[in-house]
Amino acid sequence: MICIGLIGDNIAASKAPTLHQTAARLCGLKLSYERLVPKDLGMNFDEVFTHARSAGYRGLNITLPYKEVVLRRLNTADGSVRLTGACNTVLFEPSGPVGLNTDYTGFCAAFRTGFPKSDPGIVALVGCGGVGRAIAFALIELGTKALQLFDADDRKSDSLAKALSAGAPSTKIIAADSVFQACEGADGLVNCTPLGMVGYGGSAFPDETIIGRRWAFDAVYTPVETPFLTRARADALSVMSGFELFFYQGVDAFRVFTGLDVDTSALREALGATG
Repeated sequence: MICIGLIGDNIAASKAPTLHQTAARLCGLKLSYERLVPKDLGMNFDEVFTHARSAGYRGLNITLPYKEVVLRRLNTADGSVRLTGACNTVLFEPSGPVGLNTDYTGFCAAFRTGFPKSDPGIVALVGCGGVGRAIAFALIELGTKALQLFDADDRKSDSLAKALSAGAPSTKIIAADSVFQACEGADGLVNCTPLGMVGYGGSAFPDETIIGRRWAFDAVYTPVETPFLTRARADALSVMSGFELFFYQGVDAFRVFTGLDVDTSALREALGATG
């Protein structure tokens, strides 16, 4: 039995257990996948992390709001974590916890699959926390012409803009003062805030910022059809839902945890969702 856990604060509706258990079944493995909410367990993040390691978990997925907090608990980190400054996947090795970022690799795979033969163009990205950092660096990898960032906490957007500029000096990066400024001239809109998620609601992009864009992506996948994506579809944008990021980052994480590649077509069919 392989034991995996997910640490996060708003994960009651997470489909991660279903994805990993379905992938394991398709590969002939026995796997348990537990939601680990620090508040519900009467622990803080570090206590839950230590408990999972001592209890024999093979690894952990990490989600809001801990993708940056977890960095201090890693013995080593692969290039995706060092690049993005965030971690969503931890593998417990004899030498200590190893960190990876399958949000980064998963978004690259999702974009190339969902928008074949298309480049991101100029992108407005709202929400510069853990998943926002991963997707921003993935967009650089995908060849974006410019990234226009906004976060309600301007320290996050400023920090990400500096990191991106250092890593990709030829790409235009700005930390915008408002979502409206971030959207000026944008081809693509990317939501990396919790807005639209079950328990949050709303949209990061006012309706008037959506008109005339080419494509939209929402990192939220519970629900798959968010108010933002519903409006984007109505305005004839090409849309990629958060299910695609969830799916591909999950496939990558499953490979990390088990060493196996699941048949993605069979997994998608078994999950009964297309995003």
